[in-house]
Amino acid sequence: MSRELASGAPTAPTLRVTPEDALIDVPRTIVARGLPAGPARLEARMRHPDGSLWQAAAEFEVGANGVLDLDAQAPRAGDWTVPDAMAVAWALRRVEAPTAPQHSDATTAVTLALALRAGPISLQAQLVQRFEADGVTQIELGEGLSGTRYMPASPGPHPVIVVFNGSGGGVARQRAALYAAHGYEAIALGYFKSPGRPDHISDTPLEYFETALRWVHARLKPAGSFVALTGQSRGGELSLLLGARFPDLVSAVIAYVPSSVVHGTLRAGRPGQPPGEPAWTWRGEPLRSVWDSNPQADWAAFEARDAGTAPVRQAPAFVSAHRDAASVAAARIPVERIAGPVMLVSGTDDGFWPSSAYAEEIARTLYRHEHRWPVEHVRCEGAGHALGVPHVPATLIAKPHPVAGIVLDGGGTALANAQASRAAWAAVQRFLREAAA
Repeated sequence: MSRELASGAPTAPTLRVTPEDALIDVPRTIVARGLPAGPARLEARMRHPDGSLWQAAAEFEVGANGVLDLDAQAPRAGDWTVPDAMAVAWALRRVEAPTAPQHSDATTAVTLALALRAGPISLQAQLVQRFEADGVTQIELGEGLSGTRYMPASPGPHPVIVVFNGSGGGVARQRAALYAAHGYEAIALGYFKSPGRPDHISDTPLEYFETALRWVHARLKPAGSFVALTGQSRGGELSLLLGARFPDLVSAVIAYVPSSVVHGTLRAGRPGQPPGEPAWTWRGEPLRSVWDSNPQADWAAFEARDAGTAPVRQAPAFVSAHRDAASVAAARIPVERIAGPVMLVSGTDDGFWPSSAYAEEIARTLYRHEHRWPVEHVRCEGAGHALGVPHVPATLIAKPHPVAGIVLDGGGTALANAQASRAAWAAVQRFLREAAA
């Protein structure tokens, strides 16, 4: 079937994704033409490398011009409600659980299959998302370090970024691969639940990270000696902690939903270990946590085990611990020692811990100490804890903690988290370019 243009020339119905195949952080346009006026339904389907199946659908009303542009037209019903072509990715809902959860952070390309039906017309298209750019190579670290090194296609030396996961442990391969695609030599460094490392965060020595940073400087010889650190959640806490502990080895810090204070093992400790036990040590001694002998600490929200299956929103427990000024002072991360730019990304509806309040406290400390380098806080209104790479499914607000298995409510909405991840990622890329320069 075809439609007639004003000139009388027939237009065959089309559904185009532009670009069809690109890095995952590249926004796409999705436009259909030659459609009959009236209702249309778009469905998206994605099989993740971990075996899980994700789907989304939306209903539209096509006008007399026969054009459906997802960036210009909001659905009248469905899994998203705003004009945004990338909703076909972030609005995906998981309909089948993973069969190979060990591949949840795989850098394999992901393909979204799109199907559009409008009256008698059926159209198909695909959208391919990649974490790895052409020419990026990777090798496992070895030499006592756990993780993967991603090297850009262009000749070096390159600025380096070390990427950490949070309290789920493992190796942050996806983000590291994407940083390498943008010209950084990226080290996805595991520190627990990764090859050769313990299964839990308990008593992790900071000497391990010092060894890694010295190895990066000596072996990789970064361009301009630039070495940035970035991590999410506990990885954000860790990035700030290392920047303050080793200022001569760290050039910049990007901390996603971080903490301003040192915490205990929380949900990532050894079986049966209380959550306030030490996560980090230095020269054999535990770092003081905000929970240590804290008279204001109330674990009730953290320890919630509802009779039903309601997800746990644990942030109020962290707010309680922060009410005791002496405990906060004893456990605070001395961010004023960081010798370089600092970027903080937070969500105002963080259900895990109060990352926006933490980030504001960090920024105030740096301003008070007249920090010589740029300080930025990307404060994402209405967003939760799950902020990171853009254009990935954002609908899984509540999910089991990777170590403890407790279902946690991370906060935010799919729309708010998706918009925050997109805005923060763009800000991070600009921040890194300026910092490395």
